[in-house]
Amino acid sequence: MSSSRRGRGLRNVAAYAALLPMAATVLLAYLGTMAWSVKVSFTSSRTLPVDNFVGLMQYTKLFETERWMLSLQNMALFGVLFIAGCMVLGFALAVFIDQRVKGEGVLRTVFLYPYAMSFVATGLVWQWLLNPELGLQSTVRGWGFESFTLDWIVQQDAVMYAIALAAVWQASGLVMALMLAGLRGIDDSLWKAARIDGIPPWRVYVSIVLPMLGPSIGTALVLLSVGVVKVFDVVVAMTQGGPGLASEVPAKFIMDNLFGRANIGLASAASTVLLATVLAVVAPWLYARHRASAKSEAHG
Repeated sequence: MSSSRRGRGLRNVAAYAALLPMAATVLLAYLGTMAWSVKVSFTSSRTLPVDNFVGLMQYTKLFETERWMLSLQNMALFGVLFIAGCMVLGFALAVFIDQRVKGEGVLRTVFLYPYAMSFVATGLVWQWLLNPELGLQSTVRGWGFESFTLDWIVQQDAVMYAIALAAVWQASGLVMALMLAGLRGIDDSLWKAARIDGIPPWRVYVSIVLPMLGPSIGTALVLLSVGVVKVFDVVVAMTQGGPGLASEVPAKFIMDNLFGRANIGLASAASTVLLATVLAVVAPWLYARHRASAKSEAHG
């Protein structure tokens, strides 16, 4: 008996030892660099980090910078368009596939494929499609529709809509997969009972199905929200933040100040603000999941 316990103990030690490199990476490469960035944000560092503490000076300067405030506005607009578009389109695609249509496997692959692409590739594809001289506008006008206009990517008041369109095209497949998994978990007897009672399908979805998809919806919202906060690649690939500063976003502001303007302190303050935003999104979700699991264990 003691030898078997000793064997299990050795296996546990070996398992923990195998996890040590990953744990060290998380602690040093992730948590360590985050702590270092927060520390630098309270200094007057420029090209190189220095240790002179200046309090909230960088944060005050940050929120007095018009470019930063514009980037926050653009991120908020992008977030509303991106999350709403992905949730509506993803749910519609999931409902469509859940009808057991022919070629379901092919359709799932087609709808999910854009998410496998990088945001850089997505941005380049949509940059070409929305280019007034080369893309859809030029093609449609070549068919004889001379008045057709689709020049969002070069219009300051519409460029964020163009970026949101490209991002929705890429990420809605992820929402579809999450929603479809939730729909497939609903018992068919629910639909049979609804048909017997004469309840219209739309009412079943609104009153019964959507509440039952709460975990899937929550997961999708968290993933999309984090994507909004760190949006960068698609903006750089499509517009480089232009025209002018019309599509400036916080992540691009940080990268420009970190590498282009040699202002480490200001870039660190901006990245700390983004970190706090991500934590504000993720923490309630993790807390809700923890409470739900605790309740299920208690009832179990």
